[in-house]
Formats: sequence, C-alpha cells, structure tokens
Amino acid sequence: MKALVVATDGFEDSEFSYPYYRLQEDSWEVDVATPDGDAVEGEYGYTFDADHAIDERSPSAFADEYDLLVVPGGDSPEALRTEAPEAADVVASFDEHDVPIAAICHGAQLLISADVLEGRRATGYWTLEVDIQNAGAEYVDEAVVADGNLVTSRVPDDLPAFMDRALDRVDQAEQAERGEPAVPA
Repeated sequence: MKALVVATDGFEDSEFSYPYYRLQEDSWEVDVATPDGDAVEGEYGYTFDADHAIDERSPSAFADEYDLLVVPGGDSPEALRTEAPEAADVVASFDEHDVPIAAICHGAQLLISADVLEGRRATGYWTLEVDIQNAGAEYVDEAVVADGNLVTSRVPDDLPAFMDRALDRVDQAEQAERGEPAVPA
C-alpha cells in the first residue's frame, strides 16, 4: 500500500508525523510531495524530505499510484493554495478516482480549493466552519467525519480516530475493487 502526503512549510507537526509514522508502522510506503520537491519544515521544527514535486506529474498519475492522500493542517494548506495551486488538482483527482483522502484541521482549506465538498459532510478546525459550509458541505463538529472517500478531522487530539477511519476507508476501497460487499466502518 502507498500513501501520499502533500505539504509545504508550516504544517502542524503532529498532523504530519502521526499519519506518516502510523502508516509506516503498518508497512505502507509513504511519499511526500511538496511544491518544489524540497524538504519541508513544520511549525515546531520537524522536517521531512520530499519524494516528489507536486507538479512533476499529472494529478491523475498520483491518484493512479497511491491508495491514500493525506493533507495535514497548520499553515501548509493555505500556503499550498498560493504556492502550488496544482495541489488542489491532485486532491480533485484523488476524489474523481474515488481514492481515500484524509484531511485534518486546516487541511479542509485545500479540499475547499479542490471543490470536493459540495453536498458532503465534513469537519475541520472550528474556525473553518463557515468556509466549509460556504463550500457546500454540512459542517459536523465531531472528531472524525467520513463521507464516501473523504475522511476529515478537527485537531491533533483527533489523530488516533482520524487514522483509524482513514485506514477503514482504504480497506473498504480495496474490498470494493475486489468486488466484495462493503462492510460499514
């Protein structure tokens, strides 16, 4: 299994590192895509090397290669909207291909730019409630909200439930691909 984390400088350190290492512990290959393909640094000094530049391939090529997209919060999602607007195209492509997307906290900002929230249920950091609603979604103040291939959470305290639900969605997608009946999460 392969996951892609999209981020730039200013990500919330735990919202990047927790999914990154949790997936690796479960034997996932985890790649990082950044605007320029260079290493990125979090709000509190964690650094991660990049495996890809966000614009080095088509958004659908990323969606075809990976089983999960992770969008950590902090200042990174807002910065991606301006530094690497193609990051929103990557999110949109994962959604079009029905590949699970896991976004936490301010990660919802990139979902808004990707225009993937219309008619869905989602959560995010509390200050984004109106933004999420204006993007056409029902804002739900819960630790984790899953709607189709989309999994969203609010804050670092939600990380265990967030990753459990994201991995459940991946399992469901794998079952559907094999033609097995869906098991509710």
